[in-house]
Parts: sequence; C-alpha cells; structure tokens
Amino acid sequence: MTRHELRTPRLSLRAWRDEDLEPFAAMNADPRVMRWFPSTLDRARSDATAARFAAVHDERGYTAWAVEVLASERGPAPFVGFVGLVPPTFDPPFSHSVPCVEIGWRLAAGWWGLGIATEGALAALRLGLLELGLPEVVSFTVPPNLPSQAVMQRIGMRYDGVFDHPRAEPDAWWGPHVLYRATVDDLPAPAVASGRTHP
Repeated sequence: MTRHELRTPRLSLRAWRDEDLEPFAAMNADPRVMRWFPSTLDRARSDATAARFAAVHDERGYTAWAVEVLASERGPAPFVGFVGLVPPTFDPPFSHSVPCVEIGWRLAAGWWGLGIATEGALAALRLGLLELGLPEVVSFTVPPNLPSQAVMQRIGMRYDGVFDHPRAEPDAWWGPHVLYRATVDDLPAPAVASGRTHP
C-alpha cells in the first residue's frame, strides 16, 4: 500500500508524528476550534482520533493528514491541524458511493484566514478523484458552520440537502447536517492549489 502524502505551494500534508499529539490535543480542547462540534475533546479522545487517522493511512493509503505550513505570511509551523480524506465514523443515512469517503479539515485558530483549509482540501480532493479514482467525495457540517461550507464551495463541492446525524439525540442542536458532494466533473481548474504524491 502506497501511503500518499501531498505537497502544495505552502503546505505539507504528511503522516502523523508523535510530536503532533500535544498541539493537536490543545487544538481539540479549544472551544473556538470545536464550536461546531458536540463538545471539545480530552487528551485521550484527541490521541485516539490521531491514531485512527494513522490507521486509515496504513489501510487505505490516504487519510486526514497532519498539516505542516512550509511558508505563509505568518511564517512556517510544524503542525497546524489536519486536512484530508477519511471514511465517516458512522453509517451514513444518505445515498453514497462505495467506499464512502469524507473530506474534512480542522485547524488551530491562529491559522484561520489564510486559505490553508482550501489549499489543502483541494489538493486532497484532486488526489482522491483524479489519482485514486474515487467515484465521489462527500463533506458535511452543521448548517451554521458557514466557514466550512465556504471551503466546500471553493473546492467545487455541490450542496445536496440536509440529513440528521445518526448519533445525535432527538432535538440536539448539532443533529441537522448539510451535505455536499463532488465528483471529478466538479473539480475547479488546478490553479488554486496543486498537489503531488510520494510513496
């Protein structure tokens, strides 16, 4: 199995390292970062999330990669969050291709506003659809999370309605989720971001 990694003009989307766990836990404990999730994560749950991403990388060759900033107006940084492709952690209650693959991102608050999520997500989406041959990629979030929906739209994804998250209790604020999809025909021109794979 080739464990893909990606490089864009400003970013390295790379395999997870032990030294990523502490800043990842700090990020997952930040209420600003986790505003649109049911709760923040403690260290054990944060570490388990990173371990899951590493296992997906080994099993499938792609993952939600750790994001390293190589250059930006705020300088470089060894770890600022994740961007990438993973199977959902629940049985999707909407129609989907097989395998069902979600694209997602989460960045430390100090790195918002630079287009990092868009640059990384477009590279990941292009890898999934063009090189790995995935028939489609989905993404979803709660309706008030307009910044993430803006990223979905910028990378060419199409709005496809609302579904109820199967893990949410009835009337939970985070139960409704908007759904976006993309196939290869939805990809924008490759000028926004570029990526390449490494064994």
